[in-house]
Amino acid sequence: MDADFDLYRLSDEHEAIREAVRDVCTTKVAPHAADVDENAQFPHAAYDALRATDFHAPHIPEKYGGAGADALATCIVIEEVARACASSSLIPAVNKLGTMPLLLGGSDDIKARYLPPVARGEAMFSYGLSEREAGSDTASMKTRATPDGDGWTLNGQKSWITNAGVSEFYTVMAVTDPEAGSRGISAFVVEASDEGFSVGALERKLGIKGSPTRELLFDDCRIPGDRMVGERGEGLKIALRTLDHTRITIGAQAVGIADGALAAATAYVRERQQFGKPVSDFQGVQFMLADMAMKVEAARQMVYRAAAASERDEPRLSFLGAAAKCFASDVAMEVTTDAVQLFGGYGYTRDYPVERMMRDAKITQIYEGTNQIQRMVMARQLFKGNV
Repeated sequence: MDADFDLYRLSDEHEAIREAVRDVCTTKVAPHAADVDENAQFPHAAYDALRATDFHAPHIPEKYGGAGADALATCIVIEEVARACASSSLIPAVNKLGTMPLLLGGSDDIKARYLPPVARGEAMFSYGLSEREAGSDTASMKTRATPDGDGWTLNGQKSWITNAGVSEFYTVMAVTDPEAGSRGISAFVVEASDEGFSVGALERKLGIKGSPTRELLFDDCRIPGDRMVGERGEGLKIALRTLDHTRITIGAQAVGIADGALAAATAYVRERQQFGKPVSDFQGVQFMLADMAMKVEAARQMVYRAAAASERDEPRLSFLGAAAKCFASDVAMEVTTDAVQLFGGYGYTRDYPVERMMRDAKITQIYEGTNQIQRMVMARQLFKGNV
């Protein structure tokens, strides 16, 4: 797919992708969203539908059997899936998060080994960076990788790992040189079948309940030496470069959630009658909807601009990605909360989707770097003159 596009007019190809994804989501994803949330079940129907249409990991290059979608197309896919079901949108989003370290720093051999199964829909890929005491402070991680013959032995744990237990592969950051600080961290691929590797119990969460979140546990987990991604000591650098690219997908997810809530609220107030006329006739309601729509569109444009920077690997990527993720997730929280308000008492019940969307929106302000961290990233880039 062509990466060149006008920031203020999507190409016909991008519009066609949006239409195709929305059709799939309307028929195959949205009908299951409430049950996925209610029962905290992985969205198998959505996964099957996305695999059948090559929307489960669209970013993987054609060289490895993927669709070769550019960063904008990938954001459109995630946005549209999130519009129907936020849990399901984590399938393409986390597949990109897990494989991005390989695309950025992996050898030709490791890419050829692990990317095709994901492209074919035979495996999912998760990402292991955070730990119990090393969330925002990633450099303080404790998981160790110790040389063991021609391989490595991992010990430790990772926390808050999205799609853990259903993914087949995991990119894991571990300390290889304890005295080297942030330059003593390396990246590895761990397979679900590796001896000494297991996953913890499901986290009981506020939202995105259909996407399993668990700990990764390493107990003398031995892996071959050819599973290292990049060079020894490059792990944290690769991890942070990865987040520069992938936090934009969280912005896309946030836009999708907000847009879904806006559409639901708009339809509801046109049908709901109060004082003998539709609620949509009241100017106060119109102003609320106008503000919601304005903010959603502003967030969308920020995400698309950041996607352009990602595709071109622009110097401003760190700032633009952080800004897009931060702004869009704040908008998602605000818009979904307003949508619940517009539904009145019904908005607080599970009979309508907006309460689920409000719960789902909250995580977008937290994962892949809290919005406080995003503001720190932006400030640092400002001081460096990269704004």
